[in-house]
Amino acid sequence: MLPSDRLIRVGIITLSDSAFRGERVDKSGPEIYKILTEEGGYSVEAKEVIPDDEDMIVNALVRFSDELSLDLILTTGGTGLYPRDVTPEATKRVIEREVPGIPELMRLEGLKSTPYAALSRAVSGIRGKTLIVNLPGSVRAVRESLLAILPVLKHAVEKVSGDSSPCGKDA
Repeated sequence: MLPSDRLIRVGIITLSDSAFRGERVDKSGPEIYKILTEEGGYSVEAKEVIPDDEDMIVNALVRFSDELSLDLILTTGGTGLYPRDVTPEATKRVIEREVPGIPELMRLEGLKSTPYAALSRAVSGIRGKTLIVNLPGSVRAVRESLLAILPVLKHAVEKVSGDSSPCGKDA
């Protein structure tokens, strides 16, 4: 269980071949950092940019979860339909239980802006005591998605950590 005054320890992983090669600047990872900083209650402990390589993604997720013992891992990128978009497959390889409502909430919010949000293959799940969430790759979609799930993220992390207190205000 997380003490109420403890910051949620976060890792941010950007999945992008071109950003990894230095051909473009990662803007989505910094956007996640900015939103979490503005929200408060989060401490970004690790950031990494890696290519769209399933094994490298798996290794990073396992390292962030098992070795760094982070509470929350947010990935950005690799959730679309391109052949190299393998973030959901890598995430499914490491999680023990899916949390389908989180990506459903992100897609629902995204559909307010564009029908292409329906094409997101993002997943979310639990590995040990770490919640892993796949966010889209574009800055605008990252912002929309993260803002959509912020109201449930802290509560979800508390539950993953073992907090057995009831959900909701009326519980």
